[in-house]
Amino acid sequence: MSDFYALTATLEDGTTYPLSRYRGRPIIIVNTATKCGFAPQFEQLQALYAKYQAQGLVILGFPSDQFHQELANGAEAAEACRTTWGVTFPMHQMLAVNGEQTDPLFAWLKAAAPGALGQTVKWNFTKFLVDRDGQTVTRFAPKTAPEKMIPAIEAALAAPASH
Repeated sequence: MSDFYALTATLEDGTTYPLSRYRGRPIIIVNTATKCGFAPQFEQLQALYAKYQAQGLVILGFPSDQFHQELANGAEAAEACRTTWGVTFPMHQMLAVNGEQTDPLFAWLKAAAPGALGQTVKWNFTKFLVDRDGQTVTRFAPKTAPEKMIPAIEAALAAPASH
């Protein structure tokens, strides 16, 4: 499995950056869909971001239309997240989380933390918590409310980075 920090992500505006920019910080990565029944989780994720950002937590949203519940593109999805849910964490371009076109980030996450269906993202709002070292990945089901992640988030924030 490749190094997490060697992977890149592309923001909604088309800017590509290395995930190494977040080295030493716990990261929640979530595949999102603005028209999904789980969309109210945006508000809960934003609350976690507001509470823990100063301690180092990063939340990254990745729109995906693989389940046919997203707007036309990542920019439209990000705008809907900001205006409807007050999201201030980084949102990215639309990507594939399953199948032949799976984005390398999600391929890495699924290999690091397989779910009940193996290396498949079951639905929108599957959440992955990556530790400060880009190693340990904890996977949370779409139906898991973000506030249920608080013990794992606090543990990740309390753990020192090894590099």
